Amino acid sequence: MNQKLSVLEKVGYSLGDLSANLVFQTLMTFLAYFYTDVYGLAPEVATPVIFTVGMVAAFAFNPVIGALADRTHTRWGKFRPWILFTAVPLSLAALLAFTTPDFDEKGKVIYAVITYSLLLFLYAANNLPYAALSGVITGDMGERNSLSSYRFVAVMVAQFSVQSLMYPMIEYLGNGDKAAGFSKVMVYLAVIGAVLMLITFFTTRERIVPTREQSSSLGQDLKDLSRNRPWMIMLVATILVFITLAMKGGTYLYYFENYVSKEALSGFLSNFGVKDPENPAATGFSIFNGLGILFMITGITLSKRFADKYGKRDTFKASLFLSTIPILLFYVFPPESVWLIFLAQIIHGLFYGISTPLLWAMIADVADYSEWKNNRRATAIIFSAMMVGLKAGLTLGQTFITGLLDIFHYVPNTVQSDETVQGIKLTVSVFAAIPFLLATGLLFFYEIDKKMETQIENDLKSRR
Repeated sequence: MNQKLSVLEKVGYSLGDLSANLVFQTLMTFLAYFYTDVYGLAPEVATPVIFTVGMVAAFAFNPVIGALADRTHTRWGKFRPWILFTAVPLSLAALLAFTTPDFDEKGKVIYAVITYSLLLFLYAANNLPYAALSGVITGDMGERNSLSSYRFVAVMVAQFSVQSLMYPMIEYLGNGDKAAGFSKVMVYLAVIGAVLMLITFFTTRERIVPTREQSSSLGQDLKDLSRNRPWMIMLVATILVFITLAMKGGTYLYYFENYVSKEALSGFLSNFGVKDPENPAATGFSIFNGLGILFMITGITLSKRFADKYGKRDTFKASLFLSTIPILLFYVFPPESVWLIFLAQIIHGLFYGISTPLLWAMIADVADYSEWKNNRRATAIIFSAMMVGLKAGLTLGQTFITGLLDIFHYVPNTVQSDETVQGIKLTVSVFAAIPFLLATGLLFFYEIDKKMETQIENDLKSRR
């Protein structure tokens, strides 16, 4: 069977990630800020909500969805039906989760728990089969690398839309009322997200189908996982990577609003033609994220070249390490050093962008490794474990943010104490960098190098 993918199918598949990341990037960038500064939950209240719901979603929702998806059999395949039937409900759940009803404190907590739980359940039911689809859409390693590059260009588009455009839109559409602004922006995101996900369903197909004689129980699948060391390493690495992404991404807004000099920021923004902005922190935050994302896209365009030459593992490892150094520098920058702050973001974006397409491509390789070793393919449950890592990392990162804000006595919508500002600096730099460094060290023990990638691909082609 021809395993080559058309440009239409690659673009169609990537639009699903654009859709999912409109939700995910909103959670990563704004969830802590929304709960503390807009929705009105104190940090000590928001912390257990984020942690409890997020960990239940990570360790309960994902394994169940993974097992069900692997055992789904329809005329559309295993994974595409999940994308079809969750597209609209997921968008509606995202809208509800960022709506601010007029409840008392207890009512707000109950509403937050219900809507956040529903959102994470539907996200798992949609995004896990979507991620697993990349493991069965083609078995060609080169095509997978190419597909990942398309996919993560779409991720960067979503990230740019959320991190650079969303906050100014919230202020503009809300006319100073951030709660109303969030609700209005989420309506647009819900409609766009549902349409993009439906396009993914209609433009993709599943080519790798387990042989009819393959039969395995959930217990056998879990046993295979327990003996799959590359899977274990990628699970922990995924958790660590997303802890860092959530911590730095979720703290940048606090950093701009409470640390970076407004006067220096206004002077810097004048170089971009922005004269006397009404809210320098909001405008600076948007341009800061936008520049980082543009250079991440540049890194993504280099990723396949490096991965083809050096292998995914070594490229991923080097990219993570080099992207950590600029994160650490945020701690030493004075509040007036706006040029250096933006330059560090650009350098970080360039190096991290190289690693961005490789994570999910490596997980698809782990699914191939499991089939190569065990003569059984269980794509979705392997991807579900990685979704556990993603959700756990996001949850821990957001929990660390609100927990540290509580420890350093953050009070929403006021001038912060020196202790609080110091805590924000530590969170966005030193604390955020540690998981990246740990993940880099862990990859020294990941055995699927370039040579093994080629061997697995050739052996599986012969079997199929």
